[in-house]
Amino acid sequence: MRYGLVVVTAAFTGLLSFSLLAVAIGTDYWYIIDVNKPNCTGSHDLSSHSGLWTINEGANVSSVVPFFTANMSSLSEVERHLLGLHKVVVILLPLSLVLLVFGWIFALVSSLACSPNLLARSASYVLCCSLFTFSGVSVYIKYSNLAMEEFQQVVSPESLAHVEVSFGWSLATAWLSYGLEVTTGLLLMLAARIAQLKGRCDSGVAIAML
Repeated sequence: MRYGLVVVTAAFTGLLSFSLLAVAIGTDYWYIIDVNKPNCTGSHDLSSHSGLWTINEGANVSSVVPFFTANMSSLSEVERHLLGLHKVVVILLPLSLVLLVFGWIFALVSSLACSPNLLARSASYVLCCSLFTFSGVSVYIKYSNLAMEEFQQVVSPESLAHVEVSFGWSLATAWLSYGLEVTTGLLLMLAARIAQLKGRCDSGVAIAML
């Protein structure tokens, strides 16, 4: 397999993974609650979709998630636990986004230098970044499930019958970004192997010429 093709593909997947993660972090369709009560004209105003930073209720009402400004003393133990999980998510995912920038730069320099050691280290770095993304998304899913369990305890089953909840496309975008990060890391590993074999081949040709 050609070294240049592998490196260019890794650069594309790395850039795409960064873009998708940035879109996921900045959009508000991680979790969707759809209320559809029969014979109720204002049921759509009760529906909501939320992201990492804000909750949008109805058509125009939005509120910021108070994960850093909330008064912890006035919250129950479950609410503090949920808020703690949310803090972990909003720290891990932006951190992964920032780390990806440095990883992309490091991988670019390594590929231009055609150094097997640098390429292998770049691959390891990108795979470590993917762990941050994976952890952040996994914690968000756990947070959402716990929040839904708590919601079910305070809302009657009759009301829940008209409520549909689902994860939105923002979460799917984050998962896709994670998959592309892993793909980028593996491609860099492959590029390192190709560069290593190419170096051995060039060395063998030089020795033969001597």
